[in-house]
Amino acid sequence: MEPAAHHFVAGERIAGQGPFFHAVDAATGKDLEPAYPSADRALVDRAVAAAAAAFVVYRHVDAPTRARFLRRVAERFEERVDDLAERMPRETGLGEPRVRGEAARTAFQFRMFADLVETDAWRDPRHDVGDPAREPNPKPDVRSLETALGPVAVFGPSNFPLAYGVAGGDTASALAAGCPVIVKAHPAHPGVSEIVGEAVAGAVADEGLPGGVFSLLFDAGLDAGERLVTHPDVRAVGFTGSRGGGRALMDLAAGRPEPIPVYTEMSSVNPVFVLPGALAARGPDIAGAIHASMTAGLGQMCTCPGLVFLVEGNGFDAFRARLAELVDTTAPGDMLTPGIHDAFEKGTSFLGEHTERVGGSDSGSGPASVGASAFATTARAILENPGLTDEVFGPCTLVIRCASVEEMVETARTLEGQLTGTIHADAADTKAACAVLEVLETKVGRIVWNGVPTGVEVGPAMVHGGPYPATSDGRTTAVGTRAIHRFTRLVAYQDLPEALLPAVLRG
Repeated sequence: MEPAAHHFVAGERIAGQGPFFHAVDAATGKDLEPAYPSADRALVDRAVAAAAAAFVVYRHVDAPTRARFLRRVAERFEERVDDLAERMPRETGLGEPRVRGEAARTAFQFRMFADLVETDAWRDPRHDVGDPAREPNPKPDVRSLETALGPVAVFGPSNFPLAYGVAGGDTASALAAGCPVIVKAHPAHPGVSEIVGEAVAGAVADEGLPGGVFSLLFDAGLDAGERLVTHPDVRAVGFTGSRGGGRALMDLAAGRPEPIPVYTEMSSVNPVFVLPGALAARGPDIAGAIHASMTAGLGQMCTCPGLVFLVEGNGFDAFRARLAELVDTTAPGDMLTPGIHDAFEKGTSFLGEHTERVGGSDSGSGPASVGASAFATTARAILENPGLTDEVFGPCTLVIRCASVEEMVETARTLEGQLTGTIHADAADTKAACAVLEVLETKVGRIVWNGVPTGVEVGPAMVHGGPYPATSDGRTTAVGTRAIHRFTRLVAYQDLPEALLPAVLRG
């Protein structure tokens, strides 16, 4: 019997020939219907060929038309939110409030990029006026701007099926730049991906754009992804997921005859530094904020606070006691996938063997259900065993006791690149805060003051990136309007006749 699910390739719904796979109910572990087909090499090639053909047209679409298209994607997407609210909790375990909140952010991203591209100012057009009479050498007339790279392959993540998925930030920013997109749906939530794919494909058709501007492929294995990254007509890749997966794509792209950029968001433990004055004044309150942050979305967020640094002394015991109390009473929940569940259990078991357990809650009875965990160790132990700071993806944090601010700073210098770093400080902590800040500016993409790292505001100034292994390129961001520049490159035009110049450079 032919499955109900189809790929979307250049405006067509295409039934695959298998092998087939199912999403898994997060609460029961049972397969969900329908079965989804895996894309073979020929179908990937077909999707990329359509994207390459569409690029010839789409890169020249004027700013008002492109902005209207992006807004139409948002409208089509919003029309399907009720369908998403029914399917997404079953595939992911994420509740309806999360679905609707993430959906609002997804639509907002498209409208934000529509506002950005409504004029061509984002392309940074520049003109150095020529002077043929200049001595001893004439000065050439040079004009330059940012232009679209070409077809982009996007790999959706497991943990943010909407905001980073089929119509997530990578897709929105690539389409805004003028790049057709081929999405490889995450196999954990194909039903969600199909619903969103229908919305994006519908917007392409509504605006009369070439069908190859958007394609959606399913695959539970590695073949389709490997072919996308190595296809000679794919010009860039966007990926959110594990360090192992991201690194594999980076290596594939680097090994091509013509390497291409791969923009990955991978591994981050988002350290929090609680300085002595803040700890003494409001330790229990800070513990409460950290607990709320580490358990939001069952800790399955890229900005979950996985490390907390404190200087032993006044307020330390009160902080620890409050964190233990909150962790012990945290309700269990279902993790996104069985694989994520197993990795979490392995990570917490490792910490349990090498550190002191602060607290932990019941894991529940579901096949992918877990409770929260907190552990404690010393800065000296971290310096001797850096593996203790590896990411444990889920509701878990490690409290690190430091003998002094100097030891805290010394340990901070050993950390890998991170998406965020948070400082809790009072007025008396100014000198210590400066020392920590000096380190964080070299280690993270976003520094948070007296707050929590979870909750990434979508806006032009936001930076959601960081040095490796947080991302593959710490100079970029996956959130905010600067994300568009991942999918562009600079072109200069020297002494060209005005009639041959891009419209934005004329005059």
